[in-house]
Amino acid sequence: MKILNWYVTRGFLLAFFMAIGILTFGMTGSNLVKVLDYVSQGISFFTFFEFTLYILPIILTFTVPWAVMVAVMLVFGRLSADSEITAMRACGVSILQIVSPILIITFFLMLFCLYLQVEVGPPLLGKSRTLMQTAAINQPLAIFEPGKQIEFENTIIYIDDKEGEDGIKGVQIYTLSDPQTVAQDISAERGKLLVDKEKQLLIVRLFDCLVVDKKGAAEQQQDGEAGMPTRFFTQQLEFSFNYGKQANERRISTKAKYMKLTDLMGKIRLTKQLERDTTELEVELNQRIAFALSPIAFLLLGLPLAIRTSRRETSVGLFLSVILAGVFFLSIILCESLSSFPHLYPQYLLWLPNIIFQILGAVMTYRISQR
Repeated sequence: MKILNWYVTRGFLLAFFMAIGILTFGMTGSNLVKVLDYVSQGISFFTFFEFTLYILPIILTFTVPWAVMVAVMLVFGRLSADSEITAMRACGVSILQIVSPILIITFFLMLFCLYLQVEVGPPLLGKSRTLMQTAAINQPLAIFEPGKQIEFENTIIYIDDKEGEDGIKGVQIYTLSDPQTVAQDISAERGKLLVDKEKQLLIVRLFDCLVVDKKGAAEQQQDGEAGMPTRFFTQQLEFSFNYGKQANERRISTKAKYMKLTDLMGKIRLTKQLERDTTELEVELNQRIAFALSPIAFLLLGLPLAIRTSRRETSVGLFLSVILAGVFFLSIILCESLSSFPHLYPQYLLWLPNIIFQILGAVMTYRISQR
């Protein structure tokens, strides 16, 4: 029996580690596209690797359950196709005995995912966002992209191109007197970006500028007069923005998705004491636990499907695992999107994918064991 268990376990572990490597690489890569763009513009590779380490725990909470599903589909699909499961059962070995080592491994993987979801992942995810904000400000060209709108306080900036380490070309700046009124329209052939890290100031220095002052014209129109914008040319113009103040304002409160479990539960209790709605916070809490318990659900459903399909081709197992994982994750994300509708109780709907997968898997496994 030990030899049999080791045979099944070895196949599962090999498939699992291959799957988790590929899936984690793929999901990490999709999150690193923007960071690689920053690296090409001067941000250090150390920041790149630090960001990767910060987002890895949360990514693993998705890829570990998915890798369990892939490994189960591949291993037990092959065992069934080769009639090895039939031979084992003919020798008096039950389905439960065959899969028992995998159940134990999956249980510990579930505990690992739970630890990542409630303790490690959320705070590190918050650090990854802060890291990129800080890195982008320390390297100004990283946040200035051609054709992209950059906003600081009451100012909107566009650029056509970048040159060198701190140069910008084809600059267009709009200063606003209110959210819908342009006070000044400034065009410059070129400019330079400077950072005063001590004072936390971002300085935009422009050269050869054409300034169109619309504020006076707007005031004349309010008085019933036909006002015209004032135009003038200047060789140099400078703007400074207190990026430190904006960054500190963003960090005053931590979002629920970046809190540890104890902090999140404390916030829920405090919000209830203030007699405010806690649906969004409860959705976040239940979502984490539901994701963490998903390896068991994926195992229970993947096992009977793999035995029933009885195919050696990896493409069939991979296709089914992608479909099932997609349905599971999308169902939870859909329930999460209902957090603004507390009367639908989305914090409890989140558990439906887990419950359905586990019940279906248990029923199908029982039927197979009775054949």
